[in-house]
Amino acid sequence: MSIWEALAIFAAGISAGTINTIVGSGTLITFPVLLATGLPPVTATVSNALGLIPGSISGAIGYRAELTGQRSRVLRLSIAAAIGGISGAVLLLMLPSTAFETIVPVLVALALVLVILQPRITKAVQRHRDRKGTRAHPDGGPLLFTGLLLASVYGGYFTAAQGIIYLSLMGMLLDESLQRLNGVKNILAAVVNSIAALFFLFVADFDWTAVLLIAVGSAIGGQLGAKVGRRLPPTALRALIVVVGTAAIVQLLLR
Repeated sequence: MSIWEALAIFAAGISAGTINTIVGSGTLITFPVLLATGLPPVTATVSNALGLIPGSISGAIGYRAELTGQRSRVLRLSIAAAIGGISGAVLLLMLPSTAFETIVPVLVALALVLVILQPRITKAVQRHRDRKGTRAHPDGGPLLFTGLLLASVYGGYFTAAQGIIYLSLMGMLLDESLQRLNGVKNILAAVVNSIAALFFLFVADFDWTAVLLIAVGSAIGGQLGAKVGRRLPPTALRALIVVVGTAAIVQLLLR
């Protein structure tokens, strides 16, 4: 690996850590860079998953104020993330690399629509609950658990735009601000990446130089992303999610 390739991977790690903390889709920055350095797709995928763990943890630490009071919720939803993450990691080694290419843009597009409509959906659901005299499940209930489990299967397989899918699901089923949901999203991403990477350690080949460069870069980016993301008002954060998600769809379709 040349010095310029190393710098490119490091810079991609910073960018991915920043964008993952605020929105998600950082893999769409690091993965193409790893491929450009000559790494095989599977090696690039597993090296990327391991390298992004410090970024997710760093971003979660940056959002620790928003995570206050959500411990039981995070623990419950982390179980879904862990089960889905290990399942996706197994699928990565069993299925052809093109297995998710058709469905992923559709999933991301649907998630973006839900993010855009989330305020209206939340109000409609709240009006329905008021009429019925019921309250929202504090953890989103079985529907959110199942949805996050399936999203985490995809996350363990590739991770690109999984954060956007998480936010759309939680935004619909939890009565919380977007910033507090973003804090939970960072924890779930860290769980998925960690469980998948732990599995890969025993069955796949890593490029440890790439892992180290992405790890250091993403940890820096996680702190940068938290500083920027926590200051964004809900409308601006939602708009950024849509912009990043649209760019992700375009990149996925052009691959």
